[in-house]
Amino acid sequence: MKELNFDTKAIREGYRTTAEQEHSEAIFLTSSFVFDSAEQAAKRFSKEEPGNIYARFTNPTVDAFEKKLAALEGAEACVATSSGMAAIFATLMALLKTGDHIVASRNMFGTSIVLLNTIIAKFGISVSFVDLSDLNAWENSINDNTKLFLLETPSNPLGQVVDLLALSKIAKANDILLAVDNAILTPALQKPLELGADIVIHSATKYIDGQGRCLAGAVLGNEDIIEQVHGFVRTTGPSLSAFNAWIVLKGLDTLRLRMNAHCDNALTLATWLEKQPAVEKVHYLGLKSHPHHQLAKNQQAGFGGIVSFEIKGGQQAAFNIINATKIFSITANLGDTKSTITHPATTTHGRLTDEEKLSANISESLIRISVGLEDVNDLIDDINKGL
Repeated sequence: MKELNFDTKAIREGYRTTAEQEHSEAIFLTSSFVFDSAEQAAKRFSKEEPGNIYARFTNPTVDAFEKKLAALEGAEACVATSSGMAAIFATLMALLKTGDHIVASRNMFGTSIVLLNTIIAKFGISVSFVDLSDLNAWENSINDNTKLFLLETPSNPLGQVVDLLALSKIAKANDILLAVDNAILTPALQKPLELGADIVIHSATKYIDGQGRCLAGAVLGNEDIIEQVHGFVRTTGPSLSAFNAWIVLKGLDTLRLRMNAHCDNALTLATWLEKQPAVEKVHYLGLKSHPHHQLAKNQQAGFGGIVSFEIKGGQQAAFNIINATKIFSITANLGDTKSTITHPATTTHGRLTDEEKLSANISESLIRISVGLEDVNDLIDDINKGL
């Protein structure tokens, strides 16, 4: 059979029908699984025989999600986790040890930076932060003990991008693993593994679910890497529940359709915002004014649904616009069918120091919008109330 195309994989890969012959994927809501005999139990635990043991280890619904997402990313294997942050933490703890060094983008989700500076630092793992797009900075930050490059591209919320092919060459030349958070674009719009990454990390809470219903995460890569991450997840317990796996599994069915619609709405809104006198700057990769527009066009199949803009008047002006909206949901989540609006400096990046915010270009006048699937003209009218 020939290789299936993306949309067919999104609907058909992963799930297997049980004896009941259900047409929709089943949910296996069970904490454990029984064995035919004591001998079979012994073989399952010793890995002599494949099969389910305990839901912290494996679950058929979770397995279906992992296989489908792996097929879409072009990965050998996937391990699902209870959240996106659990996916990042599991990756770091499974692959690094005391004395190792990470080079990370300073243009990441605020909690990822807090994780590196606080919890990861307690284990004697050092971190150097660099500007995402500066390839020289990545290369110049490499030490003898550097084991991992960690980044998200595009970045949240400013949409900065790094040349993944070029960065992967630097990583491979120095025997460093390249881990890319792909939550903002999903495999519908970007495939980091094809661009040279070793690891892809997802907060499936975002666009993969797509409707703000649950928490989920995933780590993808080759079988050796994922076996190590799965060992950490199995032992420490940040596993994905069967119910949440079923939710995000069904979200994958419509992934490309939704991502294309998010992109269309986001470009229309960003283009309108750029013309407004009260707006100082708009950050959206789909705009030719964005400094990374051409690079994004080369390595992405779309520009995503995150639009951020800086407003004249500082924090109070930003708050006034947010508070004036009636359609937008004031929440820090993103990737929902419902459009959301937030003030990054006091929410998603609120735990960063003033210096860290400055280095990441998170200003007090910055507003981030996760553009949903409503009629974009209604969204424009809603933002215009505050402007």
